[in-house]
Amino acid sequence: MSDLREQLIVTARAMQPAGLNRGTSGNVSVRCGEGFFITPTGLPYEALIADDIPLMAFDGSHQGSRKPSSEWRFHRDLYASRPEVGAVLHAHSPFAVSLACLRRAIPPFHYMIARFGGDTIRCADYAIFGSPELSTAAVLAMQGRKGCLLANHGLLVAGRDLADAFALAVELEELCEQYWRTCQLGEPVLLSAAEMAAVLEKFQSYGQQ
Repeated sequence: MSDLREQLIVTARAMQPAGLNRGTSGNVSVRCGEGFFITPTGLPYEALIADDIPLMAFDGSHQGSRKPSSEWRFHRDLYASRPEVGAVLHAHSPFAVSLACLRRAIPPFHYMIARFGGDTIRCADYAIFGSPELSTAAVLAMQGRKGCLLANHGLLVAGRDLADAFALAVELEELCEQYWRTCQLGEPVLLSAAEMAAVLEKFQSYGQQ
């Protein structure tokens, strides 16, 4: 259990050097048995120790001396509805936030969109941070997907473990930057539904299984 908390802290501290976060914004969690560990609210990641990491149950209660992130609801609801999800990461990375503030889904301008499970990256409807309404919107945007944008907010990804969630977040921010830069030059040429379907099929056997 201590190892999971230490892994969570390492992941949280890696977010800023990777360009995903600044300060105490964003949050990350990892499934643990019938609950999950999550970063605490309002504490700088570099100062975290294992005892600062609360353990949350699916009923919303928590154990530990620190309060959990205010965004715990969409973490809880993703774990409850998606048994394959082992870690969740939310970040206020600059390019994801820029597109989220336009409330713009990312279309199939690049085949790597398929890494997230579909032919677009959806943008969830806006709701105030930490609210049940935001969690409902996020879970809906994540149906069948591993990532989404949150309107006027940031990005959200769900992976099989902490390393996978972190890699997905880095990839999503990179796609956001690439799409943003492409749009500065004009309208990108989008891949067709058939072309994306072929990529999605190929991704079923891509990488180490």
